[in-house]
Formats: sequence, structure tokens, C-alpha cells
Amino acid sequence: MPVSLRDKVVLVVGASSGIGRAVAGLFAAEGARVMAAARREHRLVELRDEIAREGHAIEIRACDVTKAFEVESLARYTEEILGKIDFMVYVSGTNVPNRALSRLDIPTWLKVVDVNLNGAYYATHAVLRAMRQSRSGYLIYVSSISGLVPDVSGAAYQAAKRGVLGLAHAVRVEEKEHGIRTCVICPGLVDTEILENRPVKPAAEVMQHALQAEDVAEAILAVAKLPERAVVPEMQILPTYL
Repeated sequence: MPVSLRDKVVLVVGASSGIGRAVAGLFAAEGARVMAAARREHRLVELRDEIAREGHAIEIRACDVTKAFEVESLARYTEEILGKIDFMVYVSGTNVPNRALSRLDIPTWLKVVDVNLNGAYYATHAVLRAMRQSRSGYLIYVSSISGLVPDVSGAAYQAAKRGVLGLAHAVRVEEKEHGIRTCVICPGLVDTEILENRPVKPAAEVMQHALQAEDVAEAILAVAKLPERAVVPEMQILPTYL
């Protein structure tokens, strides 16, 4: 039987759009106490209002994941407002149009790696101490199929997303004795705003078969509802046309 998420504290990092937005809504509907964080505060306000109209409530906090002190402050604020963090879902991600190595420069490399990988580490570091003390916690990361299968998404993006896989697996191996679980989700093509950063957006006939943000969010919810004796270390979720 799935575990109840009612009154569980869930920190969703990267909740202003796409998968993170869908995750915040689904967890709130399950009765969880959700802190939705992202850089774009106005988007978070819109999300909070939308969820309130559905009869649920969330807390929000603006946070730039590329700044370690802001992520640390986010974790402490979540604990003060909602209590011990039971789940941290890291969904923040970005890419750039000029992703080919012939155009990729050092500032762009750093930007992509900062958001996709360094932010994931900052969030992990911020919540681990309390999770160790309570001997429980679940860290769920959204990577990408690009972290597993070479493609044209760019060296910076692929390296960062592969790094998220390494981070998630390392945390699981090192922290399982403290009751901490991890899962890394690797979606294929998802119809979200990040596609606007592609040099050429996929054709309409391809987009008809793309995953929706809610599909990935449902997978995350299912993983979160597993009993503590079970863990899914890694999951791929792909459009069925592939």
C-alpha cells in the first residue's frame, strides 16, 4: 500500500514552471506541506494562488540555486516554517541555444553547470545534516535521458546531467546507513519551457508525442509513496514513440 504523504514536508527546488510546478501541485493535493522555491518569485505567487483555488496550500520562497548561501537559507526557512524536511525534489535546470562546442564559451559552460549540477549539490548539502539526525529523508533529482545517452543537447548540459546521476548515486551509497534514500529521474522529451532554449524546437509532429510535465511529476509522486524499505535508485521515463 502506498505511504501517505499527508503532513510530510516537501521542498521543491525549481517549482516555478514545468515539472517542478506540477510536482508542487501533486504533493499539495496529497496533503503534504510544500515549500515551492525558484528564482522567479512572481511565478511562485501565481502557483500558490492556483493551488489555493484548488483547495490546497503551499509556502513559497525565492531562491537562486547558483548561490549556495541562498539555498542554505531556503532549507533553514523551510524547517522553521514547516518542520523537518522529509523530501527534497530538485528540478531546477537550464540549457542554452549556443550549446555546440564550436560556440560554447566558459561563462556559458559555468551557467549551465551551476544551475543543473552545482545547485543540486547545494540543495543536497543544505538538507543532509538534519536528515542524518532524524535518520530519514528522500532526495529526488530530475536529471535527463541526456545524462545517459549521448545526443545533441550540448557538452555542458550532458556533463551536468550525468553529474546529477553521479551525485544521487553517491549520496545513496554513503547515506543509506542514516536512512536516507535517493532517486534520480531521467526523462526523455518533455514539453516544458526549456525547449525554448533549443536552437531549433522539435517539429510539431514530434511534440504531439512528447511527455507532459505531469507525467514526470506522477512518477516522482509514485517513488515518494514507496515504503521506507524500498528505493528506486534510477528511473527512465520516455515518450512511448521512442
